[in-house]
Amino acid sequence: MELRLLHLWRFWILWGCLVFWVFGVYGRGVTQVLLSPVSGPGPIFQPLVPMMAPMESTAAASVVSPPSSSSEMDIVATEKDTHHWVKKLVLSTSLISSAAILIMLALFRFCFYRRKNRNKSRYLNQSAAADSNSIKGFTLGPILSKFNSSKASSKKGSTGLFEYKLLEKGTDNFNETNIIGSGGFGSVYKACLDEGVFVAVKKLDDGGSDCEKEFENEIELLSKIKHPNIISLVGHSVNGQTKFLVYELMQNGSLETQLHGHSHGSPLTWPIRMKIALDAARGLEYLHEHCNPPIIHRDLKSSNILLDSGFNAKVSDFGLAVTNVNRYKSGTKLSGTLGYVAPEYILDGKLTDKSDVYAFGVVLLELLLGRKPVEKLGPSQYQSIVTWAMPQLTDRSKLPGIVDPMVKDTMDLKHLYQVAAVAILCVQPEPSYRPLITDVLHSLVPLVAVEHGGTLRATDPSTTPN
Repeated sequence: MELRLLHLWRFWILWGCLVFWVFGVYGRGVTQVLLSPVSGPGPIFQPLVPMMAPMESTAAASVVSPPSSSSEMDIVATEKDTHHWVKKLVLSTSLISSAAILIMLALFRFCFYRRKNRNKSRYLNQSAAADSNSIKGFTLGPILSKFNSSKASSKKGSTGLFEYKLLEKGTDNFNETNIIGSGGFGSVYKACLDEGVFVAVKKLDDGGSDCEKEFENEIELLSKIKHPNIISLVGHSVNGQTKFLVYELMQNGSLETQLHGHSHGSPLTWPIRMKIALDAARGLEYLHEHCNPPIIHRDLKSSNILLDSGFNAKVSDFGLAVTNVNRYKSGTKLSGTLGYVAPEYILDGKLTDKSDVYAFGVVLLELLLGRKPVEKLGPSQYQSIVTWAMPQLTDRSKLPGIVDPMVKDTMDLKHLYQVAAVAILCVQPEPSYRPLITDVLHSLVPLVAVEHGGTLRATDPSTTPN
């Protein structure tokens, strides 16, 4: 459009100049000829002959004598009218040409500034996008200021793209001594990047299409989620067929390691366990109630609940998470971890937010009883924590005796019964009998101390163990 207007502008300029030249120079001669009573007008002015009265051709025709008759008076009037007509023609054409030139100049100026502003806007948008990518790449404050040089804008969401050499150096060439966890597709390493900033690096070995899908899913979802009880994805990297996910480092590892590792849950006091349960419930509630569309985690378990240095819990591992539940009806490939998967999902492939509630109930039983979700009884015989605990949870006289020895007799029995009741509701076989995660959250808040994010006062007499 701008190019076409530019060509029109040049045409109007040349046309205007031609008009001015013709009527400014040649037009003056035309006027003089029209006003001269010369007999026998040339062919150019032949149309004007009828306007002039017949004149006698004399040898002195070139000499103009004063008008002496009405015929000569008519000639003079006609000459005046012609002169007036030519002046009007010249003036009108000049004004039209000038107006056209001014309009084309204005259009050209508009197009020029429009193109200039468009280029400027494009440049600013590109700069803003680059700045946005460089900021969004790292969700942690310290890393933002220290590793701008180690990342680049990424096509995968808004996470940073790490250079493989930086991760290789930070993990001491992925030394086994730096392994802090393991998953279905690889191990998790502790890495020390430049200036002493620590992160966790999940190394995903080539696991085919499933591994690729989980890698993409993790980046897509975690790049959009920002919540204090959801793990922060710092960035990612790709080296050949091997892919890497970089997270904030959670110093106390996973809940599974704390409960079932060498410490057997000794650092986890009853107040801390209730805080962990509340944090995990808040993370799930955010996924179910505040994300649009809602997110079903589909693999909630104690190994995917990570703890920082203050035992603040964050839900992690979103490789199996889904947003379009309608795609996961009966006949779909089942995913999850044995002991945490809801019965209706195993039997019918039916997946809802209540599936996450069931898994949360299993985690709550782990915190309460200190037992694994599935325990081996023999060479080919296993027992789930739900099957084992359900008959005893409903008996108040037996409940205090099955509590984890690490926290036994350290809580008010009222609180113990209430937690047990919440867990029982969460692991109901029928999904419709299970509460929403919001209801679970509201039930746990009064059992958690104020300093841990709940509403329980330290001066409350009910906090005194019986």
